[in-house]
Amino acid sequence: MVTARIRSLAAILLAAALTGCGPEPPQLQAGQPAPAFRLPTLAGEALDFPAELRGQIVALRFWADWCPFCETEMRDLEPVYLKHRDLGLRILAVNVRQDRATAERFIARLGVSYQVLLDEDGETARTYGVIGLPTTFFVDREGRLGARILGESTPELVERVLKDLL
Repeated sequence: MVTARIRSLAAILLAAALTGCGPEPPQLQAGQPAPAFRLPTLAGEALDFPAELRGQIVALRFWADWCPFCETEMRDLEPVYLKHRDLGLRILAVNVRQDRATAERFIARLGVSYQVLLDEDGETARTYGVIGLPTTFFVDREGRLGARILGESTPELVERVLKDLL
């Protein structure tokens, strides 16, 4: 019961941190160009999205280490990524509002091979209208938004979404 309250409080605090007292978060629509961003990777480079990934299918996964569903889901997506990466699938795991060391420890424990980006100030998550974690956006080969999954997903659901994009 205490754990459920902590999770609820964490979700409320994340929503407040991402949206603040400002205007409503953007309502991104399928078919519109994916908002561009430049974020550092855990490896130390920077990635310009979507420019550097044109021609590929991208799953943007917004997550944090305190998210109760993120660990299992991220681990479960690894086989999906390995199965489809040669067909052009990229998964970008965007860590929201945590420092590099926290993200590194979490990813090292999971052992996933897809790319991790750091959105330490939460600006990219705000641009995408993320109000809860995990949230996943799918971007087609032309850089347009496709499906969005709010909350926990399964490998089967991700496979269904990818079927239309691959």
